[in-house]
Amino acid sequence: MRRFNTAGPCEPSRHYMIPPLSRLPEGFDLVEQGDYFALHAPRQTGKTTTLRALAKELSAAGKFAAIHFTCEEAEPAGDDFAVAEPIVLQNLRRHGEALPARELHPPTPWPDATPGSRIGTALSAWAEACPRPLVLFFDEIDALQGESLRSVLRQLRAGSPERPASFPWSVALCGLRDVRDYKAASGGNATRLGTSSPFNVKVKSPRLGDFSEAEVRTLYGQHTAETGQSFTEEALARLFDLSRGQPWLTNALGREIVEEMRVAPPEPITIEHVEKAKERLILERATHLDSLAARLHEPRVRRILEPLLAGELLMGDAYNDDLAYVRDLGLVAPKSPIQVANPIYREVIVRVLSAFVQENITADPRTFVRSDGKLDFQRLLAEFVEFWKEHGEVLEGGMSYHEVAPQLVLMGYLQRIVNGGGTIDREYGVGRGRIDLYVRWPYQEADGKRALQREAMELKVWAKGKADPLAKGLVQLEKYLDALGLEEGTLMIFDRRPEVGAIEEQTRFEGARTAKGYGVTVLRG
Repeated sequence: MRRFNTAGPCEPSRHYMIPPLSRLPEGFDLVEQGDYFALHAPRQTGKTTTLRALAKELSAAGKFAAIHFTCEEAEPAGDDFAVAEPIVLQNLRRHGEALPARELHPPTPWPDATPGSRIGTALSAWAEACPRPLVLFFDEIDALQGESLRSVLRQLRAGSPERPASFPWSVALCGLRDVRDYKAASGGNATRLGTSSPFNVKVKSPRLGDFSEAEVRTLYGQHTAETGQSFTEEALARLFDLSRGQPWLTNALGREIVEEMRVAPPEPITIEHVEKAKERLILERATHLDSLAARLHEPRVRRILEPLLAGELLMGDAYNDDLAYVRDLGLVAPKSPIQVANPIYREVIVRVLSAFVQENITADPRTFVRSDGKLDFQRLLAEFVEFWKEHGEVLEGGMSYHEVAPQLVLMGYLQRIVNGGGTIDREYGVGRGRIDLYVRWPYQEADGKRALQREAMELKVWAKGKADPLAKGLVQLEKYLDALGLEEGTLMIFDRRPEVGAIEEQTRFEGARTAKGYGVTVLRG
């Protein structure tokens, strides 16, 4: 039986999968035309699966000798290209010797050459001896660093005019970032490869996209076809909404439900299963999510995500490269407007940044549940006020995302209390000027029927030199309440003006109403 794959390349016999060649439709044409190109996409989106399938198809057709291999093992060599080159060539040989016909294999041994020219010399010798045009897919090319990366790219550029008789006919470089944005060193070194890129023979830079909604449904449909286990329409819609088609998330949600939660046929998969799987994935912080979370404190990432969380505009020349980097990581959607790529990432970002706040909360979440099963939301707000008065300034000072520290403290507090039995959806983004929170708390009514308590909050900041955001906040909150079908909500205004007093002096409750008469609890802090 096939399964949902969350680790390594997909295999058709073992995994549910979208036909990989359909994800890079221009691949055959790029090779046929003898192009050098760069394929890039965030991690765990299917790049390796796609290139392996393309290489296999090209070689099987009998026209090309196509090889996919990885440069990952050469990463420890760093700038030492004399060490990196033999590692790359060793991997290239191992995969080249897997070609079906011996006459297609690379020469043994590789020709002697000085460091800095070994790869170019080896590829020339192989191309001259091979009866078919060579096609090479360099996977994990950005594992090469500094001078090692420069050296390999320059050798490919130098040899490209000799193709196909004396050099590979088509070459693809595959990695996290487009080759024009590769850094000369890891860790955010400001040195760029520049406009005169060592790989300026590149014709195109396709980006492997996420699954479409139709592809997500096709993938889950394969599970239904093989097991008889159906997905409700609401579950399928929510699965796509949560993942936005990100391949790893799409598979991880399916795997969590089927294998970890053990929802077995003939029981259909419902939206309740999906919500539980989402929460479990976030709490478990699987490797994919953990690797993204580890990037949040990098300066380039923080310079994008901090204003995104605050709802402010991105400004300055530095944001161009920072934004490209964060998009290549997959944290931010590839197209405008600038927004976090999907709701799960949006949740992970806030939870990671507010995690240490939750560790400092001693209140027992169970004490906020009333005898009728509902969440005592007004008490929750009152308890937060006391927590904020006592610890707010200290917690703010310990946060690297200083501009959104108050919002993160509140969201961390809410998460600690609500997480035991409810969920919190968050909406934030560039230009919004606010964070919207939607709390859902399921409970059981006296007659045994299931019910859902819903609470809406809006978080705003009163910044230096700005007017009191109350009036604008009431208008925005009213629209949010309309969208949710609610008639009351909470507006939290954090006063960040330098002239105001201490937190314990300014924190207070007020009452207000929107233009439509919706009741609003205003909490100033």
